[in-house]
Amino acid sequence: MISNQLEDRIERLAAAASHPLAELLECPEEAGQLLSSVSRCIAVDAGEPVFRQNGSCEGLYVVVSGDFVRKAERLQLRVTLGTARPGDLLELAAALGDGHHTYTLTAVTPGSVLVLPIDALRHAFERHPPLRMRLLEELAREVSRAYITCSLTRATPARRHANGAA
Repeated sequence: MISNQLEDRIERLAAAASHPLAELLECPEEAGQLLSSVSRCIAVDAGEPVFRQNGSCEGLYVVVSGDFVRKAERLQLRVTLGTARPGDLLELAAALGDGHHTYTLTAVTPGSVLVLPIDALRHAFERHPPLRMRLLEELAREVSRAYITCSLTRATPARRHANGAA
């Protein structure tokens, strides 16, 4: 029974796998040129934050090089949400939502991040609405992956001791 549940969760995780960045950002040449003409690369040193939780979101971020850590404060606790590596698309929730960062991104090693500015993204969404829909779908997959990953860590039941305590 437990192995069937685990297999089911693994299958759902595979179904929620992220899509290639080129596919997500595919749009007509005019919108693509707009995004590429205003995008900029930010170099960061180890220990330097790229952005901070609750700060104003400048756009979508793509890790170009280096290793980064995502941390958030939830209910007065500091929580490590995971790492970010080259090719990762970051802050879909902030860019597509209320415009405020949902976590702090800090460089673990020296690296660089490409920023697709929020105003240019909004113009690209107006010119090519399917772009926004693909990014919303990717955000849904991201949420699914996080949920499935959390449930996988709880998939193994605690062993009971002879006295009945876990």
